Amino acid sequence: MSEKVLMKGNEALAEAALRAGCRFYSGYPITPQTEILEYLSWRMDEVGGVFVQTESELAGINMLMGASCAGARVLTSSAGPGFTLKQEGISYLCANDIPGVIIDVMRIGSGLGDISQGQGDYWQLTRGGGHGDYRTIVLAPASVQENVDLMPLAFDLSEKYRHPVLIGSDAAIGQMMEGVELPEFQEAFDIDTYDWTLKGCKGDDLHKTIQNVFYTDFDYPKTLRARYAMIEEKEQRWESYQTEDAQIILVAYGCSSRICKEAVEMGRAEGLKLGLIRPITLWPFPVKAFENLKNVKRFISVEINILGQMVDDVKLATGCRYPVGFVGSFFDVPEPDDILVEARRILMEGQEGK
Repeated sequence: MSEKVLMKGNEALAEAALRAGCRFYSGYPITPQTEILEYLSWRMDEVGGVFVQTESELAGINMLMGASCAGARVLTSSAGPGFTLKQEGISYLCANDIPGVIIDVMRIGSGLGDISQGQGDYWQLTRGGGHGDYRTIVLAPASVQENVDLMPLAFDLSEKYRHPVLIGSDAAIGQMMEGVELPEFQEAFDIDTYDWTLKGCKGDDLHKTIQNVFYTDFDYPKTLRARYAMIEEKEQRWESYQTEDAQIILVAYGCSSRICKEAVEMGRAEGLKLGLIRPITLWPFPVKAFENLKNVKRFISVEINILGQMVDDVKLATGCRYPVGFVGSFFDVPEPDDILVEARRILMEGQEGK
């Protein structure tokens, strides 16, 4: 039976990882994700796993790579500039077909930034933040419960495609406390599950190496494109909320989507036909969610950044057939009233243009 408890978002991510079979964590503290590391510093020992507080984010991602090569279910986490430091390692994970789960609890700003909630890492998460040709599956939870629910999926997808999976949380989701239902512990994950993993030369095992796939796969470009095409076809996830008759559809993820749901309800109460598409996978972006929307006139991307980093993906998902507006904020979460002001303005423009 599931267990209902009150948990902080970051701690829920950590506990869910353990229950999904993760037995190796390596990472470095940085606000607003440090509770993940703190929680696992004692809890990992209780389940017989290995916890390493590394000397840097670089060491954290590279230790993760080594443990994954040995067959373990592995996790690391960071935020802001710490997540940036992990990008070279993530590129190596992709190049070598190595699974692993990496959490980015987003905060605001470039450079040092600040510890408030933000959604300014969207481009880095979805475009491949390191060097070379690669994409990563990105899951975006919008609640503490979804932190729990998406964690086993992250490990399963990572191993299915032998590719890293990113979880794009944010400071608001990471720091809030909500009641969650925790799943039962999965049966212990067998470190010998996959025959590609490294086991040294014990017994009759052949000596193995793991290296950049394109050194040995001369059809690598075709293989890589086929893998990403399969992911885009099969792994799109989203939530649609009151979109059936909506004239204006908000697009938002993470904590911004929670505000947008309130805006939809407030707008509907005054006769505005608003709806919401909430991407759960930031990549692959859920373009299927934008199909068969008969009444829509315009989309509005709502984000906690100042440049509208998701706007281009919304335009592409609609085939550039509709105008896409933007409501953004810095430091603060967008207010429902600000969203409604923009929605009313758009509808007024439409009436005047008749």
